[in-house]
Amino acid sequence: MSKRLLGILLVLPALAVIAFLFILPLVMSAVGAFRVEGGSFGWDNFAKTFDLYTNDIIFTVVIIAISTVLIGLASVAIGGYLTLGEHPVAVAILRWLYRWPMFIPFIVVGQVLRTFLAKNGMMNNVAISLGLMTPLEAQSLLDWRGIVIAFVWKQTPFVALLVSGAMASVDRGTIEAARNLGASRLRVLIEILVPQVAVTLTVGLILSFVTMMSVLSVPLMINAQSPTMLTADIAFRVNAYGDYGVANALGLVSLVLASSVAWIYLRQSLKERA
Repeated sequence: MSKRLLGILLVLPALAVIAFLFILPLVMSAVGAFRVEGGSFGWDNFAKTFDLYTNDIIFTVVIIAISTVLIGLASVAIGGYLTLGEHPVAVAILRWLYRWPMFIPFIVVGQVLRTFLAKNGMMNNVAISLGLMTPLEAQSLLDWRGIVIAFVWKQTPFVALLVSGAMASVDRGTIEAARNLGASRLRVLIEILVPQVAVTLTVGLILSFVTMMSVLSVPLMINAQSPTMLTADIAFRVNAYGDYGVANALGLVSLVLASSVAWIYLRQSLKERA
């Protein structure tokens, strides 16, 4: 009995943090999303949400879907080269270099890319100085393209770290056997390594998807025009109108989008275990 009580006491602080910092705000947000003027409950906030922000919801899903696909491709490419690369210097440089963005906050990423991707930013200035374009051909990438670049650059190291670790644990005998039979490194990567690390890759992409759904600084700093992402809409409804009802409804829409991806993964995992 004393051991059971001790176990409960050890777990209690963690449960309290989860309850008061996650579950309670979620419940309050859900209740606030359905509360309308006069204190009654209804669907008015959701009607206004879809009436005003349907384009932003679609924009958010498309941007994050594109970013997730590009993150997956880049992570597989980096992990594959770290595992199959035959040039030790290039492998060492890539292993040292690709992790840097993982330690940079999103707000810093937004500020850096805002100055890098602007019409008179560093990217265009370098291209002009190299003679690759004229000043009249320079254009700003501070739109949906800038958001995708920011997300891919920031989240690829996290997923690549998971994928490269999973690839490194794959039995080298299967890789060497495939190479001895004449398979190219690309074929080994696609047909041998990727299927064996698919679960790890999926977990990393889902975590990246959820993380990108919650980022506010990047869409605010890079894409100020409409359509924009849901996090910027939530901040606008609160700061400009004090409309917590619509803001909570937008938050629940974001939660449903993120939960749907996690549900697909959990369902697939349960099928595999069964």
